[in-house]
Amino acid sequence: MNKKTGKNDNELANEIVRPTMHRIVSLAIGIALALALMVSRPARADDSTPPDVPTNLRVPAGNHLFRVAHAVGTQDYVCLSTGWGSPAYGPQATLFDDENEQIVTHFLSPNPDESNTARPTWQDSRDSSTVWANPIQGASYTPDPSAIPWLLLKVVGRAEGAAGGDRMTGTTFIQRVNTTGGLKPTTPCSEGDRALVPYTADYYFYKADNK
Repeated sequence: MNKKTGKNDNELANEIVRPTMHRIVSLAIGIALALALMVSRPARADDSTPPDVPTNLRVPAGNHLFRVAHAVGTQDYVCLSTGWGSPAYGPQATLFDDENEQIVTHFLSPNPDESNTARPTWQDSRDSSTVWANPIQGASYTPDPSAIPWLLLKVVGRAEGAAGGDRMTGTTFIQRVNTTGGLKPTTPCSEGDRALVPYTADYYFYKADNK
C-alpha cells in the first residue's frame, strides 16, 4: 500500500496501463523529438534482410520480413513497495522509417483479444491499425549489458484501424534488436515514483508468407 496515495501496487500499475490514447501519443512524439536532438542514431536497419540474431531470436519458417523501423523513446518504470518494478510497465516510443517519417507509435495498452490484458502495442501512424505482442519465453539476448535485451515477440492481438486500415494487422512476429539504454533504474526510490528511461531500438515486423 502506498502511504502517499492510499493505493496498492496493482492500482499503481493500472494507472500506467490505462492512460488515454491522446496522452500516450502526445508524450511519445514529444519524447522522440527531444531525444532525436540529443542522441545520434545507430546505423540504419536493413529494410530487406532479417537481422543477424541468435537462433532463439529467429522468426519461424513460413514468415517474411515486411517492415523495419527505428524507435526513439522511453522504457517506463514505477517504484513499488519492493523497489523499481521490473520489467518496465511499458514503452512510449515513436518509430521512424528511413526517411525519418513517423510510421508507428509504440506503447502499452489492453489487448481486447486477451480480455484486455496489458501488452506491448504497435499502432500504425497512418491508418491506426494495431497489433499487440508478447515476448516469447526464452527468446531474449543481451549483447550489451548497458541496454535492454533483444527480443522475439509473437503477435497475440490485432485490430483494424478506424476506417478499416490493415497495414499492421498481418503481423505475426516482431524482433526488437540493436537496443541502447532503457534499463531499470538502480537508484533508491519512494513508492509511486516514476522513471522514463531513454532507449532506442530497431523493430523488424514479419507476416505469414501467404499474406
